[in-house]
Formats: sequence, structure tokens, C-alpha cells
Amino acid sequence: MRILIAHNAYQQRGGEDSVVESETALLRAHGHVVLEYRRSNDDLKGMSRMDAALQTMWSGRTKAELAVLFAVEQPDVVHVHNTFPLISPSFYWAAAKVRVPVVQTLHNYRLLCPQAMLLRAGRVCEDCVGKLPWRAAARGCYRDSMAQSAVLGGMLTLHRGLGTYRKQISRYIALTEFGRQKFIDGGLPAERIRVKPNFVESPSPQTSGHREGFLFVGRLSAEKGIDILAGALASELGLLCEVIGAGPLQDSLSSLPNVSLIGWQQADFIQARMQAARALVMPSVWYEGFPRTIVEAFAAGLPVIASRLGAMATSIDDQRTGLLFEAGNAVDLAAKLRWAQANPEAMAEMGHAARAEYEARYTPEKNYKMLIDIYADAINAKQQGV
Repeated sequence: MRILIAHNAYQQRGGEDSVVESETALLRAHGHVVLEYRRSNDDLKGMSRMDAALQTMWSGRTKAELAVLFAVEQPDVVHVHNTFPLISPSFYWAAAKVRVPVVQTLHNYRLLCPQAMLLRAGRVCEDCVGKLPWRAAARGCYRDSMAQSAVLGGMLTLHRGLGTYRKQISRYIALTEFGRQKFIDGGLPAERIRVKPNFVESPSPQTSGHREGFLFVGRLSAEKGIDILAGALASELGLLCEVIGAGPLQDSLSSLPNVSLIGWQQADFIQARMQAARALVMPSVWYEGFPRTIVEAFAAGLPVIASRLGAMATSIDDQRTGLLFEAGNAVDLAAKLRWAQANPEAMAEMGHAARAEYEARYTPEKNYKMLIDIYADAINAKQQGV
């Protein structure tokens, strides 16, 4: 199978970029010819605001480059991860012109919400779900800018009107059942949405020694619940927590004596710490797509203590593969951390269950089978004119 992977990379590397790399490597390892069409948001630095806005709506460059690429390479299927902003939705129309089926992974909620996280003022917001996104523009939800929010809202409105998202994408990949239902609520056709979670390569065998302390991995920003984590740890100074990551809210944690801030680290280092900690802490206040961090923790036999919210609530089996607490509630998080500290045997059992969950659902081989089935489904649908 000849597969074209399309991705507009972010200026700050994140989990989505890692997913693209992992899936590309997985497909090549199974003998497929994998082509790539890439743009980077670094290109925005030398671009006027007007030009950036126009490209977000419709990129003539994308359409022209793809016409050549499709003619020369003739892929069987296209898999799109992110088109925002420089690739643009013109990509889908270029593929439709030559009748190449398109699969789109829904890494975030951009097709429902210009801000992409269904989050406003630190709380979940679904005001634009299933509606024209004028509220996001009026409130400046994207980067606190009414102008930039208006561009994104305009893009969504234009392409909903053109039928881009309903007609030109053969199959969508939602990362969880929760996400699938949210996109159905937002107007995407239910029959075109399949569920396939993220995956990771299994780390080296987990250590058999004593596990101690808690671990946070991720960006130190508001949507990740850093203030909630800081509040919980400030009330429980006897609990130790390592924090891997960096971001604007780093100062919220730096003054706490029981927090060890160690910045961004490579994957091998993170896996080693996951095999030594008692639990991963995930206090996010937005729904999350489906963080690879959860899969990485499960693979390392590490239970997860997370907000009872969105994909976290549906991916973590409370008291079997981890613990759930009320989203945004630092007191409840502190209580769960205390319990985990006082019950090492129970946490160890949850870790074994988490590893079993990884082996059952999140290995590369199981993910490959799901991905190829979705590609075949998309190709068949295009051939049948569906």
C-alpha cells in the first residue's frame, strides 16, 4: 500500500508530532511505501498576518503541490493529522479531485472549537459544539485574539458550508469513544468515525524494586491543571513529586520543597522514571484527546491518578488501572495521593492491571491492524462512491 502522510508541524513539539512519527515508522516497518507532505508553523515567522489568514482558509500552494505529488506518486490513501494553519483544508479538495480517499485523525477538537480544547477561563466550554463558532470569535478564545479567533471561526464556517468535512473525508479516526461521541454531537457523520487509540513501543521490562514518589509529565500550563497539582502538593508536603516538563506555570511549583523540577527529558529517561514512580499524576482540566503519556505509563506498569474528565475518565478504570478525582479539585487530588502513598500493595496491583491493559489494547501490532483496517475501509468507501 502506498500511503501519503500529511502533517502541519507545530512550533512547539508535542504529542501529536510524536504520534505522526510513530505511525509513519510502524507503516514502513510493515513494508508500506510511506510518502510525506509536511509544512511547519516555523514558516509563519516571515509571513504577513493577511497572508497567514488567507492560507488558513485556503492554501493555493498546497493544492498546486499536491497536484504534482498525486500525479507522480499515486498514493492509495492519504492520512491527514493536522492541516492547521498552512496546509489548510484545500488539501482535502486536492485529494478529492483525483479520487484518493482521505483519513483524518482527530487529535484535538479544532473542527468543533477554534481554540481546539473546548476550554475557556479554565473550564470546559461547549458553546460552539454543533453551532457556528461566532462566540469563539467574539470572546477571542484563540490566543486571546478576536482577530485570530475570527480567522479560525471563518475557516470552520466556510468549510462546513462547502461540505468539506462531511463529504471530502472518507474516514475519521477518533482516539476514544468519548471523543467520537463529541464529534458526532458537533455534526460529523457518525458512520465515518472509527476509534483507534494512540500506541507506544513497550519499554524495557519494568523494574521489580520498590516504587516510590509521584510523577508528572507534560507542559506546565493551565489546561494541564498545574495549579491543581500545586495546590494538592502544597497541602501534602510529605508527598514527593517529580515534574518532567516546562511551561509558563513553572513558578507555581518551583517554591514547593516536595517538588523536583527536572525540565524536558528524552523518552528513555521518562520511561525509566515511569518504572520507578508509584503513580503518574494527570490533573488536566480539559477533555484531552488521548495522551500518549497514559499509554506510556500503562506500558511501564504505572497506574495513573487523573481528573474524572473526558478521555481520562474513559481510559482509566478507577481503582483498577488508577484513581480518578474530581476535575479541578485540589483537595480531592490530595486525598487520592495520600491514599496511594498509604496503600503501596494496592497501587502495585493497579500497575499490573495497567500493564495488562497496555498489552491488550495499545501495542504497535494491535494498533497496526486497526489502522490498516481503517485504510481499507476508506478505500472501499471511495470505490463505492460513499
